[in-house]
Amino acid sequence: MSRNRGIMSEELKTEIAKELGVYNTVSNEGWGSVSSRDCGNIVKKAIEMAERNLTSK
Repeated sequence: MSRNRGIMSEELKTEIAKELGVYNTVSNEGWGSVSSRDCGNIVKKAIEMAERNLTSK
């Protein structure tokens, strides 16, 4: 079973990471160094953005 990768664009992940203040870690050490909590917050923010986008249409 293959994993579905790349659903969220790098641009979106980077934008959200900057908003949440974790981009410094990403730029210096890569995505692997971002804590699970911060990754969860990035996903949560992306979901909120998608839901807002759906309701505004």
